[in-house]
Amino acid sequence: GVYGLSVVTAVTAQNTKGVQSSLSMHRKIIDAQLKSVFDDFDIKAAKTGMLAGAGAIELIARYMKKRKNIKLVVDPVIYSKNSYTMLNKQGIGSLKKLLLKQTYLLTPNIPEAEILTGMSIDSLDDLETSALMLFELGAKNVLVKGGHLKHSIGLPLGTDVLFDGKRFYLFNTNYISTGNTHGIGCTLSAAITANLALGYNLISSIDKAKAYVVKSLKRTQKIGKGFNPVEQ
Repeated sequence: GVYGLSVVTAVTAQNTKGVQSSLSMHRKIIDAQLKSVFDDFDIKAAKTGMLAGAGAIELIARYMKKRKNIKLVVDPVIYSKNSYTMLNKQGIGSLKKLLLKQTYLLTPNIPEAEILTGMSIDSLDDLETSALMLFELGAKNVLVKGGHLKHSIGLPLGTDVLFDGKRFYLFNTNYISTGNTHGIGCTLSAAITANLALGYNLISSIDKAKAYVVKSLKRTQKIGKGFNPVEQ
């Protein structure tokens, strides 16, 4: 297995109904946390989730620029399920300009990919085009998650597209009828990161992570009044 370490970049008030409020950590304490982790541990892989602002992104990009051996997975959290803004325009700009160049794998969902590329995504071809555009912004590999595509276009819900700079790969997952999807993207990117840390190649890491998420979705429980979290 793997041992997870954390750097807190923001604190949120949220429940199954959505995110109600958030507070970004001061740049100084984010810097101190990063230093504590990197000074003591041999990090194989890392992932980012909610970064809240340009300050945190600039810090992380600076740290990762000096640590090319660490595989960085970036889950570009921009909005919550209830449309609460998690990353403002300045932060999005810093992510595109600074962090993508240090990114081993970028894992946007369709709304996030649309914001980062400025294009509408309505088909498999669009998924591939957006992955290529994000690759050209600097990410070494791009996995665009297709779960937000309408099931009516003929793709299994959960068709994700990976572009590694040479070719496209499709990862298909059968539709699972559940409203308990809170945290599904974060769980997937965390599982991919764990698999990379264990030494699996990128394709195997994604395959294993998706299988894990499918099992998690099948074990979910209704604990609140909104989108309940996936079982982990």
